[in-house]
Amino acid sequence: MLYQDFETFGFIFENLCVRDLKVYASSLGGSISYNRDRMNLEVDAVLYLNDGRFALIEFKLGSKQIEEAAEHLLEVVNLIRKANKNRSSNKLKEPDLLMIITGGEVAYTRKDGIKIIPIGCLKD
Repeated sequence: MLYQDFETFGFIFENLCVRDLKVYASSLGGSISYNRDRMNLEVDAVLYLNDGRFALIEFKLGSKQIEEAAEHLLEVVNLIRKANKNRSSNKLKEPDLLMIITGGEVAYTRKDGIKIIPIGCLKD
């Protein structure tokens, strides 16, 4: 019974989100990829646009997981900033957007600027 196996259902939700994002990104001339760095820090998806802008995206089925995902996205940004302090050139670009795609019903922007977007809001 899939509805009782939240972990598997979460993986299915993540794949649904990636599929939808690929469709929408391609219509904008963009692309979607997965990212894991050498420190094993990962984000569920990175949306790249042809003009150089990019977004870091996490997928969370339940609203209880939003805070955890937001902390993770902010941790990635802080690591980029920390790495840039030690570089005089070739600095890493910070993401233009931080987003959490959820199974919820309400889209909003958190005080820290992270966008919370229900999967149902991803449309043309």
